[in-house]
Amino acid sequence: MPAMMRAMQVDMPGAKLHMVERPLPVPQAGQVRIAIICCGVCRTDLHVSDGDICGDLPIIPGHEIVGRIEAAGSGVFGFKTGDRVGVPWLAHTCGNCHYCASERENLCDAPLFTGFTRDGGFATHCIADACYCFAIPEVFDDMHAAPLLCAGLIGYRAYRMAGETPVLGLYGFGAAAHILAQIAIWQGRKVFAFTREGDMQTQELARRLGCGWAGSSGEMPPEPLDAAIIFAPDGALVPLALRAVRKGGRVVCAGIHMSQIPGFPYADLWEERSIVSVANLTRSDGVEFFDLAARAPIQTIVTAMPLAEANAALDRLRSGNVEGALVLVV
Repeated sequence: MPAMMRAMQVDMPGAKLHMVERPLPVPQAGQVRIAIICCGVCRTDLHVSDGDICGDLPIIPGHEIVGRIEAAGSGVFGFKTGDRVGVPWLAHTCGNCHYCASERENLCDAPLFTGFTRDGGFATHCIADACYCFAIPEVFDDMHAAPLLCAGLIGYRAYRMAGETPVLGLYGFGAAAHILAQIAIWQGRKVFAFTREGDMQTQELARRLGCGWAGSSGEMPPEPLDAAIIFAPDGALVPLALRAVRKGGRVVCAGIHMSQIPGFPYADLWEERSIVSVANLTRSDGVEFFDLAARAPIQTIVTAMPLAEANAALDRLRSGNVEGALVLVV
């Protein structure tokens, strides 16, 4: 009888995840098999299970994976059996298209995504391309490292796209924003946090982490923003953020899915304000971010839940009943 693995799988949009057993996967050339220790729960996992974004089904969600390499295919360099690694959202790129050739593999024409078009980390094991695995700094234990693999990485790419901004606004103060705020404050920037109306607990968390102001998304900040990053999947936040940024300011939409953006007056965009989106990550993003994360005093706030409670974790994320990030422990 072949060796088996266990996983929480979604079969159709909107269906509950359920536990399955599968034969243990065999790594091919350039791949490693990872024995998973834990996996963070990201809002994208919620979009996958709810059918907001459509990919291959059935699928095992999860793309904030921390584990140890158990086996390797041919042609794997830089890692060995037993190494602790992290596996992010971007799982594979073609290496041949215009974007890959120009070091913009985040825009690859033929990518694979962990937990969306390739089975992910809500499982005991997974397969990953070795070139898209990252060594995790020793300063982070397994559970506190997990949110860095997407909330941290995508947050960092959004942060870079926001530019050198002295005053930064973060809309949706969850897993990504609570990491990014600490980096920005450590680098000497002023950070304002925007939350759901009346969410005093999250506003208090933002202040505790060093944000200079925290309030609801409908409020104006105490001074104009140089840039705003929107992590919440609410299109109505775009015109609100535009009104909060100064002339020449930028609004960065950091999510993979967002509800419809309502109409707004051209005057809100005028004076060289701009709106940009963020897609995936590059390998250089990962290298830069983990180097920075090892030096900055980042504290990830996590709540552990057993793998079998993946549905309850997604329900908590859906309702907003989360401080920081949720992590499934295998």
